[in-house]
Amino acid sequence: MAVQAVYFSDRDGLDMALKHPDTMLFTSKAEADARDKVLELAEEIQVFLSRKVEGLGDDLAERCAMAIAEEKDLFQKSLKKPDLLNAEQE
Repeated sequence: MAVQAVYFSDRDGLDMALKHPDTMLFTSKAEADARDKVLELAEEIQVFLSRKVEGLGDDLAERCAMAIAEEKDLFQKSLKKPDLLNAEQE
């Protein structure tokens, strides 16, 4: 039997990572670090949205923030070309 190292983000937590191994467990530290950066960005976006959008609930703010953070490259490109946000994704 071989031993395999797996990585996860502390922000997800081990229990959550084990429940969603396909998306939260990684075979390299770099992948886990990238996930951690997305989660860090999502946390900051969530705080921003909660402060700027009156009446936005925590759950919806969290889901919106995660969607934006996961697609940060698309959002950066869309600052120059807004129609990219709703273009067909390949």
